[in-house]
Amino acid sequence: MAVAIVLVVLLVAVAYWLERRRRRDAPTQASSQPPSQLDRNDFPRADARWIVVLFTSANCESCAGLYDKAKPLESAEVAVFESEFPDDRSRHERYHIDAAPTTVVADADGVVRAALVGPFEAAELWSAMADARR
Repeated sequence: MAVAIVLVVLLVAVAYWLERRRRRDAPTQASSQPPSQLDRNDFPRADARWIVVLFTSANCESCAGLYDKAKPLESAEVAVFESEFPDDRSRHERYHIDAAPTTVVADADGVVRAALVGPFEAAELWSAMADARR
């Protein structure tokens, strides 16, 4: 009987030691991938050659002021649109937006030519727009 108790205690100790040494998997990460294609009819001014869409959230501190940085790009050829969650939940779900802010620049066919995930400086967006137009 004493041998059985010692054996059980030894097995429990070894199991505990192995469990502590076992490597844990990394936490699951959100994809946070911007869309690669937009349906231009989902947005105002679908006829504009370019569209800049800011996917933002009402409770996102880093989203504040981004529309003001993007708005100067507005022209006859460029439409600038903000899609704010939760007011525009369906558009966020349609394009699988799971990180705000996400900003995309799409051409006349809706192909996303540039994307910025996270807050940006105006110069970064303007540079991305210039690169997309080339």
